[in-house]
Amino acid sequence: MTMTEQATGTHPQPRPRSGGQQSAPEHVTGAQSLIRSLEEVGADTVFGIPGGTILPAYDPMMDSTRVRHVLVRHEQGAGHAATGYAQATGRVGVCMATSGPGATNLVTPIADAMMDSVPLVAITGQVVSKSIGTDAFQEADIVGITMPITKHSFLVTKAEDIPRAIAQAFHIASTGRPGPVLVDIPKDILQARTTFSWPPAMDLPGYRPVTKPHAKQIREAAKLITSAKRPVLYVGGGVIKAGATAELKVLAELTGAPVTTTLMALGAFPDSHPLHVGMPGMHGAVTAVTALQKADLIVALGARFDDRVTGNLDSFAPYAKIVHADIDPAEIGKNRAADVPIVGDAREVLADLIQAVQKEHSEGHQGDYSAWWKDLTRWRDTYPLGYDQPDDGSLSPQQVIERIGRLAPEDTIFAAGVGQHQMWAAHYIQYEKPATWLNSGGAGTMGYAVPAAMGAKAGAPDRTVWAIDGDGCFQMTNQELTTCALNNIPIKVAIINNGALGMVRQWQTLFYNQRYSNTVLHSGPDDVNPEARGTRVPDFVKLSEAMGCYAIRCESPEDLDKVIEEANSINDRPVVVDFIVHEDAMVWPMVAAGTSNDTIMAARDVRPDFGDNEDD
Repeated sequence: MTMTEQATGTHPQPRPRSGGQQSAPEHVTGAQSLIRSLEEVGADTVFGIPGGTILPAYDPMMDSTRVRHVLVRHEQGAGHAATGYAQATGRVGVCMATSGPGATNLVTPIADAMMDSVPLVAITGQVVSKSIGTDAFQEADIVGITMPITKHSFLVTKAEDIPRAIAQAFHIASTGRPGPVLVDIPKDILQARTTFSWPPAMDLPGYRPVTKPHAKQIREAAKLITSAKRPVLYVGGGVIKAGATAELKVLAELTGAPVTTTLMALGAFPDSHPLHVGMPGMHGAVTAVTALQKADLIVALGARFDDRVTGNLDSFAPYAKIVHADIDPAEIGKNRAADVPIVGDAREVLADLIQAVQKEHSEGHQGDYSAWWKDLTRWRDTYPLGYDQPDDGSLSPQQVIERIGRLAPEDTIFAAGVGQHQMWAAHYIQYEKPATWLNSGGAGTMGYAVPAAMGAKAGAPDRTVWAIDGDGCFQMTNQELTTCALNNIPIKVAIINNGALGMVRQWQTLFYNQRYSNTVLHSGPDDVNPEARGTRVPDFVKLSEAMGCYAIRCESPEDLDKVIEEANSINDRPVVVDFIVHEDAMVWPMVAAGTSNDTIMAARDVRPDFGDNEDD
């Protein structure tokens, strides 16, 4: 294991061998060939549900001593669990489903993995070959359906092609810009007799990811870095995917430039580091958002200038030259033109940049960012992250999440759902290492947290895993707690229960005159049953206990630390804590959707004043 792999806490995925001694052919069924192929590529965990067309594969999997199958309760849970496994371990996640609705239930996690560049292989059964296209029972063209949301898809038409398809799927998923790959196998192909030998021939014409950056572009970037007055290192999730966090720290400390880490990159650079100015974006730290707006140089590393970061693109970073490094050439110039485009793996880009900047320094060219840091420090001191305690003595959701982070064991992995609790978890838990923060950043998938935490715990059983979920998200995928209980996957779940779809409610408060249309979760339409208001439907404690979990409710700030410590002490089953929090808490800072980042609000009715001199 290399030093960087040790630093990131990830492990290299065993790669399919493309040469060397080939194993003697074995006479097997297509299904046996599939399981043998999974063993050879190093897959140790598969999340899935059997059904008619994939059933032939489940029989030989029962005999495998190298592949563990986790029987989930919904295929969406299988997909998100495979994603959580991949994000926590750095290896390829694997999920499996039958044809038709089984396969279509994987669409959301596949799209989620595509948006967040997660290495995922989804294996689906398909109706028998002669029935394809006839609207047969449980038939769906899953290859066609998922074509826009996968890196590649395979429809296997010959049993002898199964090893090659699996080897290529794992290779494509884990190299270049990681992403999901679908392998669809008709039932008759799984049942057919064939031979198995390994390794298969790897022939992928046209698939040649560029990993080594161009030396001229690296030199140009280094010159811009050392001549800039207000540079920012804008770090995206690609740095974590590349295992490049150690190199990032070296470059940052070598240059002295401020670092901002996106929602997908939290942990790529230590939150506690003095060069870290926070997370950018719609709900980013004031200093991070403003640093990008005022910068004269942005060095984007494995980031894609997402709309949630840039706000109104026309007004984003108006003074900045752009160095954009990404392994995916399609991202460079897609949203913001790059003055210096660099195509390459983030780890190799950073390693070469370090050498180029060192050369610039040796020649007497060193950036002077003292005036820049004076501004940054003033903004950081004037507009820190913070929150108010509720006047009625109820629990503050920010405080709940902050205390969970403070009391968690070292190297805890946190998985968040989507919404207010996601943003609070991003802000108020301190991330010092990569692969400690999992969330659905691009797709924004509610229901992600519980199954993703399950997958992370399955992949990293010796680490504590907390799912930070909202009461809305939790009601989408909580059935996977049964999976956790029955498979010895003892995750911990914090339900931030404000009785509403919190982020939507926040928008209704700010932009819809407090007309709370269909965001209240604890009463019926138009409150047709007023007696039900305030009751707990469902009662999350009873529900969690029914699924085999240890469950606690916390409603008082005085009990907060005691309850969290109790949850941390229980490791023989899943733990669910129902935190009843104030319903009117909001996420700040905030940039309203579609507006300029210059309009950032530090808190409600509080717009930062940066003065006029900083635009000079």
